[in-house]
Amino acid sequence: MSHEAIYNTHSNVVTIDDTKGAFDVKGNSVTLNQSLVDAEVTRLQAVHDAKAYARSRAAEYPSIADQLDDIYHNGVDGWKATIKTTKDKYPKP
Repeated sequence: MSHEAIYNTHSNVVTIDDTKGAFDVKGNSVTLNQSLVDAEVTRLQAVHDAKAYARSRAAEYPSIADQLDDIYHNGVDGWKATIKTTKDKYPKP
C-alpha cells in the first residue's frame, strides 16, 4: 500500500526500489514528503477497510454458474433467498 501512496502523492515518481528509494523518469532520486505518504496510506487503509464486507461477500457467494442454476430451478425469489443469507451475514456499513 505504501507504493500506491507514494505514486498517489508524488506524480513525478515512476519507479520505487524498497532499498534504494523513489526515482523519476530520468532515474533521479525523488525526495519523498513522508507526512503526505503517511496520510495517503491512512486514507487508502480506510477505503480498503470500508470494503471488507464486499470482499467477504464475494468469497462466500456461489459461483455464477451455481447462481444461474439456482434461478433456473428455484426462480429469482429462490435465488434472492440464497444470496440474502450472505448479504445478511456481511451487511454494508
